[in-house]
Amino acid sequence: MKRLFFTVCLLAAGLFGARAQMTLTLDEALRIALSENPTIRVADLEVERYDYVKRQTWGNLLPQLSLDGTYTRSIVKQEMAKGLSFGADNTLTATGTISLPLFAPTIYRTLKMNRRQAEAAVEAARASRIDLAAEVKKAFYNILLAEQSLEVLRESQATVQRTVDDTRVQYENGLASEYDLLTAEVQLSNLNPTILQTENSIALAKLMLKMYLSVPEEVEIEVSGRLDDLRDRVLAGGESFSTDLSDNSQLRSLDIQAEVLAMQLKTVNAGRMPTVAAFGNATITGNDMSRLSFGDMMGGTAGTAPASSSFWWQHPISAGIQVSIPIFSGLTKSSQARSIRNQIRQLDLQREYAREGVRVELEAAINNLMTARETMFAQERTVAQADKAYSISDTRYRAGAGTILELNSAQLAMTQAHLSFSQAIYDYLAAQAEYDRIVGRTE
Repeated sequence: MKRLFFTVCLLAAGLFGARAQMTLTLDEALRIALSENPTIRVADLEVERYDYVKRQTWGNLLPQLSLDGTYTRSIVKQEMAKGLSFGADNTLTATGTISLPLFAPTIYRTLKMNRRQAEAAVEAARASRIDLAAEVKKAFYNILLAEQSLEVLRESQATVQRTVDDTRVQYENGLASEYDLLTAEVQLSNLNPTILQTENSIALAKLMLKMYLSVPEEVEIEVSGRLDDLRDRVLAGGESFSTDLSDNSQLRSLDIQAEVLAMQLKTVNAGRMPTVAAFGNATITGNDMSRLSFGDMMGGTAGTAPASSSFWWQHPISAGIQVSIPIFSGLTKSSQARSIRNQIRQLDLQREYAREGVRVELEAAINNLMTARETMFAQERTVAQADKAYSISDTRYRAGAGTILELNSAQLAMTQAHLSFSQAIYDYLAAQAEYDRIVGRTE
């Protein structure tokens, strides 16, 4: 559906000579990414593959039926004394075989292992969704940060431009020095590279979001909302954060992998147990008896007695029970079991190390959340103070009581305060996305 939408956008853009454009909210971006990103689609296909693997194993418990056919032409037949020959010139044989496992421990264990393998694939798909959601959120917030920073810089540029214009008028009337005019113009020129760099950052951030959403490069995207609008969401954040890691996808995947290895060991050990199967055979054989040496068979001297062409048909049918008891297989089973036990010990060490690593990541994410939140509160007060300081400095400068350096310093501090406030909001939201990834939140 989303691809159809993109195609329609591109066709419409081609007809009207404009680039296709779409505006996205964060929820819409997440929905598109979780349905169109190749990583998610590959993970879903892997889940589907394990369903086929389970069916393949289950098929080994169903009756197995085969049909074979053979045609034999005798070139030189076996002979005894006095030219007595055996066998027919032409032989036709058709054989039907059916078998049904009655007791197959290895297959039963393999079925249980397949179920856990399917659960591992589902968990891997869930992990892909969690990771992708976190990356999409960060990319979305990064665009909001860059756009808001550009807005602050352009407002600062307009403010400095006004100062330059006013200073030029004062200079032409002899009320300001050339140094004041040059200082204001230099400050205005210094803003241009920063604005250009921020515009490039927006373009790169949008390309990154397009990649996560699998949106064609020809489609222009715009994000809905402002970073300042998310301030209340930061304020609504609780002071305490859960440290429960039971839903962490990495740890859950390792736990499932440990269970799969344990079942794999049981499957290998089950190969030492007897197997019982029922079988049945039905054969129909036709021998061409038209050229048997009847005279030789009777001990006479006459040649072969011609006979009409005919087949002698036989159709034996048999059924039975087959029991197979493994006795010695060249130590392969014991070697396989030792190899799996070695893997289990390795995995136990990996799980313990991963658990400690995830705990460290969780503590770091919580610390980043608290730090970003407190920084935002501090920067919010700083913004108010910087705005007031600039207003006072601007009034003093226009009244002739202040200097251009004082005004430039106040203007620079105000710009930096606004940028730092936006950065603090972004840092909190990015830390929140990372926290959600670690604790395994899918929302």
